[in-house]
Amino acid sequence: QVQLVESGGGSVQAGDSLTLSCEVSGVTFSMYAMAWFRQAPGKERAFVATISLSGGSTQYADSVKGRFAISRDNAKNMIYLHMNTLKPDDTAVYYCAARRSARSAYGYWGQGTHVTVSS
Repeated sequence: QVQLVESGGGSVQAGDSLTLSCEVSGVTFSMYAMAWFRQAPGKERAFVATISLSGGSTQYADSVKGRFAISRDNAKNMIYLHMNTLKPDDTAVYYCAARRSARSAYGYWGQGTHVTVSS
């Protein structure tokens, strides 16, 4: 079955960096666009970043642009979220997600990894 497993979350101080990882299994990874979302306490889940099948195209939410970078390794079935200059507002549960095309919904989700940023 399809599995997305996030890792790398933790508690850090404002200004620190952290890299999240997501390992994907059960699908032909290179055929799926991937994304990161996050859900802060008391808020709805929000888009963070997305990356195309080959990794050649990325998009970011305005709130993380210039601080976060999404990448993928199709040989390892992994995606990453490199987070720099973290802020308390980045505190959330981070989820990776997969979809077959830009016209489809994100059909596969991980269980999330917690990131807490203290001031």
